[in-house]
Amino acid sequence: MALQTPVLSLAQVLKQRRDRLAEIYPGSVVLWSGQAVSRNFPANVYPFRANSHFLYFAGLPLSRAAIHLEGGRLTLLVDDTSPEAALWHGPTPSRAAIAAAIGADAAYPYQQVDQYLADAATLPAQAKSDPERSQKLIDAIVALRLHHDDHALDQIKTAAAVSVAAHRAGMAATGQATAEAQVRAAMEQVIMAAGMTCAYNSIVTVHGEVLHNEQYHHPLGADDLLLADVGAEAPSGWASDITRTWPVSGQFTPAQRDIYSAVLAAHDACIAAAQPGIEYRDLHLLACRTLAAGLVDLGLLKGDPEDLVERDVHALFFPHGVGHLLGLDVHDMEDLGDVAGYAPGRRRSDRFGLKFLRLDRPLETNMVVTIEPGFYQVPAILAPARQSGQYDDAVNWERLNDFQAVRGIRIENDVQITPRGCTVLTADLPTQPEDLEALISNT
Repeated sequence: MALQTPVLSLAQVLKQRRDRLAEIYPGSVVLWSGQAVSRNFPANVYPFRANSHFLYFAGLPLSRAAIHLEGGRLTLLVDDTSPEAALWHGPTPSRAAIAAAIGADAAYPYQQVDQYLADAATLPAQAKSDPERSQKLIDAIVALRLHHDDHALDQIKTAAAVSVAAHRAGMAATGQATAEAQVRAAMEQVIMAAGMTCAYNSIVTVHGEVLHNEQYHHPLGADDLLLADVGAEAPSGWASDITRTWPVSGQFTPAQRDIYSAVLAAHDACIAAAQPGIEYRDLHLLACRTLAAGLVDLGLLKGDPEDLVERDVHALFFPHGVGHLLGLDVHDMEDLGDVAGYAPGRRRSDRFGLKFLRLDRPLETNMVVTIEPGFYQVPAILAPARQSGQYDDAVNWERLNDFQAVRGIRIENDVQITPRGCTVLTADLPTQPEDLEALISNT
């Protein structure tokens, strides 16, 4: 009879995390949660989102709070809710109750945080923080957060399942929608109904060539492709990130299907190759070569795919990296710059085809990354390239006219690295063009 792994309480999970931190950084640490930011006047604030490093060790999205960590001990610093605040926002758990829930060893009012700062490394870093001490803390936290524990993986999977449902709702709404905003509303409704928020500003657009498009007013045309990059964030802060591109009409045109299939081939090649020890940069270059080969087959590019990638010709149509880390941040730990994304000693390339790569380190078990190749016709990239004549031997500009209506395609999944390969956490949402067509036509 197989023994089941016991389900740990939140307090037990947090204790394991701070014990691991103490092993690699035994010094004093103070982490702040932050507080709500004013939208236009003090009483009208943006929705509060706690700092991710605080969340990793405190577990609860507390506003105007701090924690002190040292030697595996946790001290919570937060005020009890005032009668005035309770009048407007309702009662909240007491400091003692919160401390019990997260397994704190002690709990005091927020203003007492000052007594812990003298010898502490802090995040967010204070102006008076010792740079060397702060860097050692950052390195330690990156080492911990790169590999997700069972609790984190469960939360990511939960968010991913809601994101899958949201995308299915978007596809179902497309046939009756007249504008991008209506599809966005259908998708975000699913996320809100699940008690979650969006992990980032949703991208739901017929202008997929705008990589982070946050406008939703464009009408939906029968010949358009709709690119939806929408992900849910669990109440605990753990994120998901999915992109699908589908035809508004419910049927890909031949040109749309051709380009979509080239992007899908790049996507599938990366997932087939993802496993511990593989360099993520090599996955990116695999996506580039596979996409270039597909575009050569379509007569859009000319030459050997390997040579085209070496010249960064592919980046005219696929300028970004193939993905990023995923965790408590949708681009996990990018608040620390490239410290998490780039292995020690590595720096971003200045090459056109590599400079937007967000992750350059070997993959390891229980990392979660995205795989998201794409094809885009960005006027600001293509117009100067065509005018320069630099790529005339590599790009069939006349053939490109046959694909004018294909403005942007991206396919993105969330992938957990496992001991022998990888698991696609968002596999319940299909990627094959005929499956997408069936989802839209069956609604």
